[in-house]
Amino acid sequence: MSEGTREQVLEVAARGRAAAADLAPLPRGVKDAALHAVADALTARAAEILAANSVDVERARDNGTEDYMLDRLSLNGERLDAIAAAVRSVAQLPDPVGEVVRGYTLPNGLELRQLRVPLGVVGIIYEGRPNVTVDAAALTLKSGNAVLLRGSSSAYDSNTALVNVMRDALQGTPVPADAIQLVPGRDRESVKHLMRARGLVDVLIPRGGASLINSVVEESTVPVIETGVGNCAVYVDASADVDMALRILLNAKTQRPSVCNAAETFLVHADVADAFVPRALEALKDKGVTVHGDERIAAYSGDVVPATVEDYRTEYLSLDIAAAVVDSLDEAVAHIRAYGSGHTEAIVTTSQAAARRFTALVDSAAVAVNASTRFTDGEEFGFGAEIGISTQKLHARGPMGLPELTSTKYVFTGEGHLRG
Repeated sequence: MSEGTREQVLEVAARGRAAAADLAPLPRGVKDAALHAVADALTARAAEILAANSVDVERARDNGTEDYMLDRLSLNGERLDAIAAAVRSVAQLPDPVGEVVRGYTLPNGLELRQLRVPLGVVGIIYEGRPNVTVDAAALTLKSGNAVLLRGSSSAYDSNTALVNVMRDALQGTPVPADAIQLVPGRDRESVKHLMRARGLVDVLIPRGGASLINSVVEESTVPVIETGVGNCAVYVDASADVDMALRILLNAKTQRPSVCNAAETFLVHADVADAFVPRALEALKDKGVTVHGDERIAAYSGDVVPATVEDYRTEYLSLDIAAAVVDSLDEAVAHIRAYGSGHTEAIVTTSQAAARRFTALVDSAAVAVNASTRFTDGEEFGFGAEIGISTQKLHARGPMGLPELTSTKYVFTGEGHLRG
């Protein structure tokens, strides 16, 4: 990669920094109007966007891309309408900028306020999901940040079209078009330049598989908010309603298996295994799911593939699931601690005591009680479109909505106060 490309990436970052300074003080009404303009443009220029996406999809298919990745890459009219609707929903959300986190008068009479402020320039590094391009742009704009978008080369045409449409929509608003920019370059060198743009880029957020996330976390000199892979588990407790447990498991695994909040493991208490496992195996088989199970699971069906340690650590993102029978709730928790990714775990139980213990012991970003793991999602939580799901423990954890895209500053006001 030439030095010129490095200069191009840094130039984009510098323009983003200037745009962030202009965007930060804009009132909510101006930002909301810009978001509605973006949503309208996405709908009006759908044919252009879908044509670009079809180029990406055909290229990916010719390259032998797996089906679940093709699903993530693909847009259609319905998905594009949903993306535009998500932008409008972000416009309806409260603006976090300027919110008083805490405020009080100190004993010396100084009035102290802690206010939410934009992070500044946010870089998003992500894989082949064009919807992330729009979600990230909408959330960063609403929270007063400029965004630098670096998607995968597999979605290059789609992302280019989406960014062009959004930038054109901003031309008629007070929001600077450079608040939304695509990072130039298709290869890994441009990503490296972005990761080293410390001083121009305030934070990086990687979205994608483990290798992408680990690479950004380990190599970046820019601060990183780590989003995590989703090796999610459903635990069927001894007191579970078996019918409910079956519905939750099927939804968590098969409603959309290619996303990070899909279930990749199910654990069953031995006391309910005879009642639950045969029905679960049959229902999963009918949905085309391959079960990778331990010996106790395999005893119920010859279709079970013997599970390895690696199976329990795997985020399949496909019609595969690992399974095991456990002798206690604590054993289920130990399994999750050993193999899970800290994303989302679910318990199905009629026991309040079991639910309380599970939620207290499981150290994941989200814990569901008698509900599918698929609900761990910014829109489902009422945040609007999310920027990602953080599995770290600093600043932001779980679905990252608007408040998670802000920092804070302190403003203190006196009347000639001097420190003695």
